[in-house]
Amino acid sequence: MFMTPDEVADMTGYLRPKDQVRWLEDWKFGYVIGADGKPKVLRQVVLARLGGQAEKKGPQLRL
Repeated sequence: MFMTPDEVADMTGYLRPKDQVRWLEDWKFGYVIGADGKPKVLRQVVLARLGGQAEKKGPQLRL
């Protein structure tokens, strides 16, 4: 669901949440701030934005 804090740091290149938020806003990635003050980024949004394919979970219709 959400990227891990290490993944967010790796993607943004910053360890401090304040710097991560600035990077996410500059590059227009959506995020929310958790109760811990760190940005939370959906994994599916990043994969779609970077041209990857998100895993589909849940039931799938078979015809």
